[in-house]
Amino acid sequence: MTTYNTAGVCAKEIDFELKDGIVTNVRFNGGCPGNLQAISILVEGMPAEDVIKKLKGITCGQKTTSCTDQLVHAILKQLEKQ
Repeated sequence: MTTYNTAGVCAKEIDFELKDGIVTNVRFNGGCPGNLQAISILVEGMPAEDVIKKLKGITCGQKTTSCTDQLVHAILKQLEKQ
């Protein structure tokens, strides 16, 4: 399990697993529970590259990022380590 500390969003952390390029077990700590539970379910079992393509650059209100964009940052950081 990987924990990513977010920046600029309501969720404080994102826990997830990335194995063989597949995203699983995504859990946002903090933020909008309903929306973030839905995102976690929707990306479950998706290839990391697909998650990146779909969610990269999404913003929230006046913020320059969003919880979903932060998930992309988390995945990219983890991919760099592998």
